[in-house]
Amino acid sequence: MSDVTAKTAAPLDEVMLAMDVVDTLRHRQDLATRELAGVTREQQLIEKLRDIYHQQGIEVPDHILKEGVAALAESRFVYDPPKPGFGTTLARLYVGRKRWGRPVLAAVAIIALAAVGWFGIWQPYQSGQAEQARIELAEGLPAQMDALYQTIFEETKVQQAVVQAEALRTRGKTFAAEGNRTGAEAAVTDLTALRDQLRQEYVLQVVNRSGEKSGFWTFPEINTDATNYYVVVEALDADGNKLSLPVRNEENGQTEIVNVWGVRVPEAVYEAVSADKLDDGIIQGSELGRKSDGFLDVEYNVPVLGGAVTRW
Repeated sequence: MSDVTAKTAAPLDEVMLAMDVVDTLRHRQDLATRELAGVTREQQLIEKLRDIYHQQGIEVPDHILKEGVAALAESRFVYDPPKPGFGTTLARLYVGRKRWGRPVLAAVAIIALAAVGWFGIWQPYQSGQAEQARIELAEGLPAQMDALYQTIFEETKVQQAVVQAEALRTRGKTFAAEGNRTGAEAAVTDLTALRDQLRQEYVLQVVNRSGEKSGFWTFPEINTDATNYYVVVEALDADGNKLSLPVRNEENGQTEIVNVWGVRVPEAVYEAVSADKLDDGIIQGSELGRKSDGFLDVEYNVPVLGGAVTRW
């Protein structure tokens, strides 16, 4: 071992010995307290320490013993717990990071994912949906109203359809401008129904089947002295298929979708249909009217009184 190495290692050995001396004094606190608190000279304590180490087979130089006694008096090599404070709390948290680190990191990860999902996905999606709905209400629905109105204007053969379509379009655009989506969509629905009504073609025919009425009469509740006469009809398309149509029941004011209903007619028409059926069981003049493309209403072959019922 070189001199340089020896000189470098010696202080560490001496420090360790001094620490051991202090530790010995701390374990022999009765001795240290008595000796240091009394008037006995420091040399007497050093002698006793030398004897203690000698009994253990350890030779400790006097300057090390003196250093240990001085260190005990100065409270060197004594651990003083840090005072409570913010820095101490942070240090203890750092030391115990293995205990709380994973749960905290997991919680932070969950919060981060939730934040990304909320702010990065859900809110943009909701904003996009709201913007799409706004554009549809401000532009899409009014455009549909204009297109339906133009179709009705071009296909109708009666001015009444144009007047109705114009009123529906104006009302629908007013709703759209006010942000009333329900009202605007209802206007589109009504315009679509008006267009489809114009395009319908069918024959209104008196029902002439065994076991089913072809006509009936009733006493109206508001005037029991009067009698209302009805013929039972159905609408058949060009292929003979029965159609279901909206019919307003004059007795309760409700509109129902039905495929058979009663049309109110004068007594003379009712009697003519009845006589036609009684003649040979077949109604020869069964066509009551016809609905043609471009028209809103049925063009009747016989007089009618403009009322209808859906139940009898």
